[in-house]
Amino acid sequence: MSILNSIKLVVAPPHPAATPFLIGGAAVALVGGLFAGPWLFWPGALFVAFCLYFFRDPERVTPSRAGLVVAPADGHVVGIGQFAPPAELDLGTEPRWRVAIFLSVLDVHVNRSPTDATVTRIAYHHGSFLNASLDKASDENERNALALLLPDGRTMAVVQIAGLIARRILCSAKVGGSLLAGERFGIIRFGSRTDLYLPPGIRPLVEVGQTMIGGETVIAELRAP
Repeated sequence: MSILNSIKLVVAPPHPAATPFLIGGAAVALVGGLFAGPWLFWPGALFVAFCLYFFRDPERVTPSRAGLVVAPADGHVVGIGQFAPPAELDLGTEPRWRVAIFLSVLDVHVNRSPTDATVTRIAYHHGSFLNASLDKASDENERNALALLLPDGRTMAVVQIAGLIARRILCSAKVGGSLLAGERFGIIRFGSRTDLYLPPGIRPLVEVGQTMIGGETVIAELRAP
């Protein structure tokens, strides 16, 4: 990555979810600067700087070739295996390939659609807040799961999973709505995980430990069913 691209990533405009945090931090800094002094100004200013960095929402260039599945989140792959999708999505019990992506507090936390699809179901499941890098986080942690219907009739699933620090999952997608590959559909605050369940029979092209760039990194290729 060039120095210019690195700078663009750091100074990218924040996601709208940052607004209340930025206002709160700025208010604290303002009160500290005008009345209380440096002991209050600097914590407020540093909090604003952290939020600008954490909630950054850079533009991404999604591959245009049809039939590609792109990463739904930034981070690194912590697990690849065959598992049944979350039961609340009603996608059956047949195991399919799952790619688990862990997002540290340093990663961009915006979630993106892995391919062109229609949202057929959204289900929120209350649970624990274990370290999101653990394999059991997929089953035990608080999560928001989306079932996606592809144009050819096959199905996929994307699951937003809260982590040890994360306590808030935001999803702007609606049941019945359409998503384009790479389109933003949500964000998870402060460290998390995103699981992607591929259509039956489709194998991932990535490996554990590989770094993902949401909306850009190709995870799989959809062959003819």
